[in-house]
Amino acid sequence: MIPAPRNGLRVLDLCCGTGGAGMGYHLAGFEVVGVDVVAQPNYPFEFHQADAIAFVRDYGAEFDLIHASWPCQHHTALTKGTNHGRTYPDLIPAGRSAMLATGRPYVIENVQGSTVRRDLTLCGEMFGLSVIRHRYFEIHDFPTLQMPHPKHRGRVAGMRHGSWHEGPYFAVYGQGGGKGTLAQWQQAMGIHWAHTRREIAEAIPPAYTHHVAEQFLTSHTHGRATA
Repeated sequence: MIPAPRNGLRVLDLCCGTGGAGMGYHLAGFEVVGVDVVAQPNYPFEFHQADAIAFVRDYGAEFDLIHASWPCQHHTALTKGTNHGRTYPDLIPAGRSAMLATGRPYVIENVQGSTVRRDLTLCGEMFGLSVIRHRYFEIHDFPTLQMPHPKHRGRVAGMRHGSWHEGPYFAVYGQGGGKGTLAQWQQAMGIHWAHTRREIAEAIPPAYTHHVAEQFLTSHTHGRATA
């Protein structure tokens, strides 16, 4: 059972997927509302199946904070631009414009190689997770603390070029290569409510947005105290 939010603040979770980002905000006390163009039956909070850009234009100003994980396939090295003839759109520019128009603080998360402003870079090792999973965060209208980036403890476990490599991390993407069991992926990412590899592979660890949310709350509390 998901406990009730604690701080009276609402966050809009755009392109929410299965809710990795949303769970981090929830753990920090936010009420979370998710939006995705694809149905997300395992999303653990209020969910709306809709176009994210249209939704934020219509309703974004009603929220205290807006988070967007615009689709990363245009930017990620695994599917850069096209994949088997399929072209992936870059929604970051239009999404950013729609979020700016709300006048609300926002967060955009995306992969290395994307065009988001690198205000914050997070890695699973910063949180003691069994994934590396570097992600960039563009932060608008509140300060954030960049955590120290510890040295990685070893390699990502799995099969590469016909050889098995031991390591403390799992590669949470794809199907082959000895990438670990579903249960190991759930544990590594801190995502226990999702039940398919695809859901988890497209998510980010809740620890990332929990950190971002705490930075927002620190700024928000200080702003109210000095108002």
